[in-house]
Amino acid sequence: MKFNRSSGVLLHVSSLPGSDGIGDLGKSAFDFVDFLVNTKTKFWQVLPLNPTGYGNSPYQGLSASAGNPLFISLDDLISLGLLSQKDLSHRPRFSRTKVDFGTVIPWKTEKLHQSFLNFQRMQPVDLVSHFKSFCRKNKSWLDDFALFMAIKIQQDLRAWDTWPDELRFREPAGLKKFRKEYNDQIEEQKFLQFLFFTQWRQLKTYANQKGVQIIGDIPIFVGYDCSDTWTNPGLFHFDKEFKPTVVAGVPPDFFSKTGQLWGNPLYDWKKHQESGYAWWIERIKQTLNLVDIIRLDHFRGFAGYYEIPAGSKTAEFGKWVKGPGKDLFDALYQRFGDLPFIAEDLGVMTPDVIELRERYNLPGMKIVQFGFNPNPEKDFLPHNFDHNAIAYTGTHDNSTIAGWFQSVPQTARDRFLAYAGRTKETVSHAMIRILWQSVALFAITPMQDLLGLGDEARMNFPGTLGGNWEWKLEKKWNTKKLTKWLLEINQLYDRE
Repeated sequence: MKFNRSSGVLLHVSSLPGSDGIGDLGKSAFDFVDFLVNTKTKFWQVLPLNPTGYGNSPYQGLSASAGNPLFISLDDLISLGLLSQKDLSHRPRFSRTKVDFGTVIPWKTEKLHQSFLNFQRMQPVDLVSHFKSFCRKNKSWLDDFALFMAIKIQQDLRAWDTWPDELRFREPAGLKKFRKEYNDQIEEQKFLQFLFFTQWRQLKTYANQKGVQIIGDIPIFVGYDCSDTWTNPGLFHFDKEFKPTVVAGVPPDFFSKTGQLWGNPLYDWKKHQESGYAWWIERIKQTLNLVDIIRLDHFRGFAGYYEIPAGSKTAEFGKWVKGPGKDLFDALYQRFGDLPFIAEDLGVMTPDVIELRERYNLPGMKIVQFGFNPNPEKDFLPHNFDHNAIAYTGTHDNSTIAGWFQSVPQTARDRFLAYAGRTKETVSHAMIRILWQSVALFAITPMQDLLGLGDEARMNFPGTLGGNWEWKLEKKWNTKKLTKWLLEINQLYDRE
């Protein structure tokens, strides 16, 4: 992966300001691209774009290939004749700073359903032609995903392992009967994917033409309740009832005496190898249709992963298992050539992980906060960064800079202030500046840090339920002062 010294901003689509309670692919997304262009910022990083289920986490998607219909701009459907101004005239009163999923989901679901009914009724020639073409090109994943979602909705959103046996085990007669009875519902799911991918393609084309590239994100593991596990149970460690026999997590450490029990099903890598890693190749191909660069979450899991017996209450009794390593990445390299990947290599890295990353010359990640913690990790101090690194002030899983500064002891604050030097800037901008000064190839900051926000704007508190993934930009975020400052540091530190 060959790139020039650059900078980027991390902001998930859901966090854009929008008229319908959640960020979408409409005007505010194009405005954000314009902000990046005006500040000579080259990268926009987003979280996984897949549809979300219970908990609304982008890292527990309902599909590894589909897009999130909640990101479809309803306003943009007016120009297609699928909705009218009147249809959107009685919007609920949405929060300015939070995504209230309990209000957003029923509102947007109803309006998207209405757009599908209008599409069926009007049958606009050009749109019908493009829709049919989309369905043909994406048949490899779309048919099963649409069927999965239609069944899930008919089953009151219950997980697929609780469905009637003929649907749970994909018995041909049961699926045939369901397709016949619920054909319109299946077509609606395909149509929503068509709308998402159409709007996303327009946004990405606009960004790329303006010199902005998109960094996407792939979680290494999928959630149990997703179309991929239902469609391809043989690719996972499942028993005869299609229940996981082992699940993912991380072992006990200094921060957690019992480890972390994630609960994701684990891949049967032997089956993947026998197929030539076809599922992974398709997954990467589909993601590269959406983004320019892919961040591989939990990269160490490709070298070796922690396997916990299903049914365990904690992660204490798991074991390390060798991952696919270079066998998988050689297959990906043969298919895609130079791999446009960022390795999320945070945490305890063993020699096999480092060797795998370096074999394909993949840039790793540095979080500058970690260098100034009470027990500082010196590799995360800016003067120790490698050139082939993607450096962040923080990610969706960390405190904001302002939140971090408030939470650490005075000794850590003093160390950071001494490092940053005498400055009239906010702590947030001071940390961004020293990151931009570093030798790291890319310097990236979450939007919250650009705005100097505290932990009230934090995206995720790992290990907690409720209140995550909700932060949203206010409409008047884009000031001349902010644009001027980011442009100046991009130019000053040769990241334009």
